[in-house]
Amino acid sequence: MYRAQPEDFQVDEILGFEPSGEGEHLYLQIKKRDQNTQWVAGLLAKLAGIKRNDVSFAGLKDRFAVTTQWFSLYLPRRELTLTQLQHDDFEVLTLVRHNKKLRRGMHSGNQFKLVLREFEHLQQHWAEIESRLQEIAAQGVPNYFGEQRFGHDGGNLVEAQTLIERDQLKGNRSGTGMYLSAARSWLFNLVLAERLRRDCWQSPLDGEIEPSGPLWGRGRSVVTGDLADIEQTVLANWQSWCYALEHAGLQQERRPLILRPQSMAWRRLQSDQLELSFVLASGCFATVILREVAELFRPQFKPL
Repeated sequence: MYRAQPEDFQVDEILGFEPSGEGEHLYLQIKKRDQNTQWVAGLLAKLAGIKRNDVSFAGLKDRFAVTTQWFSLYLPRRELTLTQLQHDDFEVLTLVRHNKKLRRGMHSGNQFKLVLREFEHLQQHWAEIESRLQEIAAQGVPNYFGEQRFGHDGGNLVEAQTLIERDQLKGNRSGTGMYLSAARSWLFNLVLAERLRRDCWQSPLDGEIEPSGPLWGRGRSVVTGDLADIEQTVLANWQSWCYALEHAGLQQERRPLILRPQSMAWRRLQSDQLELSFVLASGCFATVILREVAELFRPQFKPL
């Protein structure tokens, strides 16, 4: 059983730098349980008496979980105390000043601690499961974008398709960032799935330093040879999406195909409970690690 209670999914955001202690932005490290990041940002704006746009954060955190993360409040000429920011929906752990606002993806990563309950045959097949965990820790897993990127029942992809058909993404990123991100992520997953099918997702091709896939956008592709052929073949039926991403102002980038969890550890809590802990870089998904853990033997991979 996955996430029987919020405490089964714990995430601590790793900021990756030390706030300077001075500046126009007040940084808050907050602990929340079963609360949405956007909801907490709105509460902070009300408590601080500022506009919602003056509250920012580095990354969205799962609601049904216990998480710590950082927010920044634009307060150039005001001071706030912990008492002024108290609320039943969260706990403020730290207040510190900094000279730059938090932006999406600005944090370096996240520390996860997860508990899987009612894990059938955990004790009976422990040797096989531990071997699989050791393989994941050593070799990594396919660096898919997780299902949450695409919204409930893939709704973000449906909305992206609608906007593309109406030509409403062209030259317009305002208010469409979620759908642009979903479209871009889906194309990456398709390319990764094809390299898995060809069993070349762990092997660099045609001058790659490490295996990578496209985050589509404006600019000439840097890949050549067989790698270019693979990506062109996969994306041949998605040219309208590629065109929309190019004309929405996004620059073409590359994303590693391999996700390597850091500091990965595990233990049996009971005969049918498994605890996992690991660190992932910003933009990577714990759900793709769980997907691999759930398989004793390598599955037939498909796009998430």
